[in-house]
Amino acid sequence: MLKKSIFSLTRCTVLAFASLAALPTWAQQTIKIGSFLSVTGPAAYLGDPELKTLQMYIEKINKEGGLLGRPIELVFYDDGSEASKANSFAKRLIENDQVVAILGGTTTGATMAAIPLVEKAEIPFISLAGAVSIIEPVRKWVFKVPPTDRMAAERVFSDMKKRGISKVALLSETAGFGASGRKETLALTQKYGIELVADETFGPKDTDVTVQLTKIKSTPGLQAVFVFGAGQGPAVVMKNIQQLGIKVPVYQSHGVASEEFIKLAGSAAEGVRLPAAGLLVADKLPANDPQKKVVVDYTKAFNDQWKTDVSGFGGHAYDALYLYVGAVKRANSVDKDKVRLALESTKGFVGTAGVFNLSDKDHMGLDLSAFRMLEVKKGDWAFAD
Repeated sequence: MLKKSIFSLTRCTVLAFASLAALPTWAQQTIKIGSFLSVTGPAAYLGDPELKTLQMYIEKINKEGGLLGRPIELVFYDDGSEASKANSFAKRLIENDQVVAILGGTTTGATMAAIPLVEKAEIPFISLAGAVSIIEPVRKWVFKVPPTDRMAAERVFSDMKKRGISKVALLSETAGFGASGRKETLALTQKYGIELVADETFGPKDTDVTVQLTKIKSTPGLQAVFVFGAGQGPAVVMKNIQQLGIKVPVYQSHGVASEEFIKLAGSAAEGVRLPAAGLLVADKLPANDPQKKVVVDYTKAFNDQWKTDVSGFGGHAYDALYLYVGAVKRANSVDKDKVRLALESTKGFVGTAGVFNLSDKDHMGLDLSAFRMLEVKKGDWAFAD
């Protein structure tokens, strides 16, 4: 399913023109920002809040006078959670829509499909996906905002080590994020003294994973299960774990950092632990936490406008948009080279995922402090004990 929404022209930019009417004609030309997201399909609960966030904050920016005195125009396509569509959408955004930057790529697969095109076109691209392979090796025009799958594995293994867990079953999704997560997890086992006693996979559209979990359940010495995936699949896994009566601790990655995961998994989500951004526990952060105001304000704005819960994924869209906006303001231009250099010079930007410090060698700018270890307690996110 294809959705193209020039949202800011139909709703946001009209509001901005009132305050910009006195500006010369050149100043009223829109700044076209492109995006392709998974708003429908298995990854919809990731992509839907991302689109809502972009729409909400672009409207806000335009109401406040735009960017460099010009309204922002969002040109958007829905890839339907099919990474194979991302390449053609990126091509359309670059060649037909002539956007100055692209924010998006809900999934790792979609992001990786678009990278060759944005690199060839030399256009800033800020991904909302998790795999470390997006930014390693460093690509001149490619940035990302969520912490990486490697960081997630490190945070999970660190928590396991603290709890005396060493024999772990890995169950990973075969799509881009899960596949990359599996690779990073395998590479870290020796460092943390973890023995993988089982290594199973599932597909992103699988509706039953009991065959794999039955094998895991019968594994001698099993102490915990680590599920690596995003979208609806990990919720299916949790329900199957409950059905099979698997009682060991279960960990997930930040690929499920959303209230929607709890809703999909229901009571089966109880007790699951995962690394996630402070956004999910905004109201529980101490007053002196540097992210407190940002995540509380974002949560209130999102809840007020959309009447639904926030997710870490919507937060990624906020971070990407304001990283770009900040770079444009510092460059005082939307010139691609100037903006790219300004992105690389970003220091101390407080976003929903953490505090960003980018460089020419680090196109993400987060460290392990971005992750909080959370647990589902009584149907809600809470700090893990």
